[in-house]
Amino acid sequence: MQIQQAKVSDLGQYATIPISFMVNSIIEVSGNSPDSFTLSEHPVPKPWLKDYDIYNSLLLLPTRFDLSNWAVFLASNDAQPIGGCVVAHNTPGVDMLQGRTDLAVLWDIRVAPNYRGRSVGRRLFEAAIAWARSRSCIELHVETQNINAPACFFYQSMGCTLLRFVRNAYDKCPGEHQLIWHRTLSRDTL
Repeated sequence: MQIQQAKVSDLGQYATIPISFMVNSIIEVSGNSPDSFTLSEHPVPKPWLKDYDIYNSLLLLPTRFDLSNWAVFLASNDAQPIGGCVVAHNTPGVDMLQGRTDLAVLWDIRVAPNYRGRSVGRRLFEAAIAWARSRSCIELHVETQNINAPACFFYQSMGCTLLRFVRNAYDKCPGEHQLIWHRTLSRDTL
């Protein structure tokens, strides 16, 4: 497996990597501040397929934002894309960046179903951290939803802590709650 930084113009190739997953469980969050958040996983009575690309096509990013401070990474196996991540930095209009120049956002990360659980996501996350550090960022933020339990546990395993929890945050997805994760980017640890 190889991971390389691609061009923003490669978003079409990137978008061919499926992001959909089966929702078998949800995450419940108790507590009202980062110091008191507790996560618990609960099975759903009837699993369903979730596909984030239905709501936010990556191909529309260049029409919404100036991507000159963004990075696209592709993981490939025998020249076939098997995963990727998109990282945003110093971009007006990206709310999660809070107008800061020392913050990066992991906008998207995906791994093809056949390669999930094989450290592809870990290596992509590490590439995103290295890129953010090279731009003097001291924090990385990531958004996910309570219906994506595997992502929540992945971000925890990568050293992220839950920064914010917003119930019913999505008009198009009633009942889904927003989780904003935070990772401090110290120079000596990954």
